[in-house]
Amino acid sequence: MIRLLLLLALTFGLASSASADDIAATGRGVVRVVTIAVVDDQVVGFGHGSGFAIAPNRIVTNAHVVDLAERYPDNVVVGIVPTEGSKSYQGKVIAYDSQRDLALIEFTGARLPPSALYTGPMSEGDPVVSLGFPGNVDLATARSAADYIRPMTPVRSEGVLSGRRVLSSIEVLLHTASIARGNSGGPLLDRCGRVIGVNSAITRGEEGDSTFGFAIADTELAAFLHEAKQPYASIGTGCTSIEDRLRQDADADARATADAASARRDAATQDAMTREVALEKARTEAGRARENVMALAGLLLVAGALVIGSAGLLESRGQRRQAVWALGIGGLSVLVAIIVFVLRPSGEVDVPLSALPKTRISTPDAALGKLMCTLIPERSRITISSSEDVPIDWGAKGCVNGKTQYVGTQNGNGAGRWDRVLVPDAEQTVSVLSFDPATRVYSNTRYLMSAAGMEAARTARGVVPNVCNMDEAALGRLAGQQAAVRAVLPPLPNEKLVYSCKSAK
Repeated sequence: MIRLLLLLALTFGLASSASADDIAATGRGVVRVVTIAVVDDQVVGFGHGSGFAIAPNRIVTNAHVVDLAERYPDNVVVGIVPTEGSKSYQGKVIAYDSQRDLALIEFTGARLPPSALYTGPMSEGDPVVSLGFPGNVDLATARSAADYIRPMTPVRSEGVLSGRRVLSSIEVLLHTASIARGNSGGPLLDRCGRVIGVNSAITRGEEGDSTFGFAIADTELAAFLHEAKQPYASIGTGCTSIEDRLRQDADADARATADAASARRDAATQDAMTREVALEKARTEAGRARENVMALAGLLLVAGALVIGSAGLLESRGQRRQAVWALGIGGLSVLVAIIVFVLRPSGEVDVPLSALPKTRISTPDAALGKLMCTLIPERSRITISSSEDVPIDWGAKGCVNGKTQYVGTQNGNGAGRWDRVLVPDAEQTVSVLSFDPATRVYSNTRYLMSAAGMEAARTARGVVPNVCNMDEAALGRLAGQQAAVRAVLPPLPNEKLVYSCKSAK
């Protein structure tokens, strides 16, 4: 009967969601790891520990948690019990290191949010948090064997880092967060929810002695994953509260907007001066051309008069034929002089816009082309995301990469920001993307959501066509959908990644 309950519960269970904070966000990827030993169709052993996702389908835990499965793979079933959802999954040990007491388990059927390793410095006394499934809590609350493999939120305990030690030639972290036997394989986190170690052992509290926990250090975990050829996310930036980061970034954003407005005014002034110089040059050239034409008309008139005068002289000498020719040429010269004078340029400037210097100021909805956006660490807060550069192709009227429409808001200065709220179907993260063409600052504000929170966000989102160049009605609907999603988001995000964008050329 017990075996039947265990095997059924590996397929079906109840869900429980975590609150929207950094630790709970990491808790979405924490799992219970159970082992069921079966001999001759009878359950002869049951054990459990904790683990956490290092990839959507791979779990890190302690080697001693799955020791029986490693030694007797044909007789021991490994179960992965997520903290959310309605199912549990069967796993397989794919990497095992008894010296470091670490193992890697692969499973199929679901995708979990991976945790990130913190690779920056930690000091003694820094706060730490443990997540897992302590056995003494299970003993106090479990009503049946099925409760051990029913999805539920991990137990959280807090303490401080007491230092680094060496235990059996392996570097470990000594800490004061309360853990018990079932915590083995669960993550030890910094206060931003990044993994700094893997809980492995505890000291015995005898005759009033304090109890301490040991966690396999981040250095050992990184080496194990490297040897297992398992990629993982790592973050080296220190932990800053999201409230402080949002406040500081708002100040930086205001300064950048003011600087952009000032630069815009300076550019407008410089453009106006450049255009005025071009117009003045055109006026001077037009005046010079008018004067040259009038001078030519005068010369023709004088020449014609002289030739006509010579015709009279020739007539007096009896050279009538020559006099007629001179009279004709002189008259023609005078006529041409009159025509040139009448058709002289007016001296007014009529310069086409295409001939004037082009303004350097683009409109808020102008296309900027391909941009490469580089993270600004001092303006960002990262807990799990990559810090790599982000390429975007900014098209006209907020069309990004030729397919994603952003919604724009403009102020009285002709500047503005474009936003898009993304609610993916295959990831438990809502991203609010923003871009300011004036400052060329791109940001990604990320909410690491529970399963229930993501369901609410997807319901609020509805169906959004992934096209650009929407008409006004469609843009209005998109803006309404984005407002509906924002209404169901937690009060504060978990991450904000801010980038400075430059032309990809």
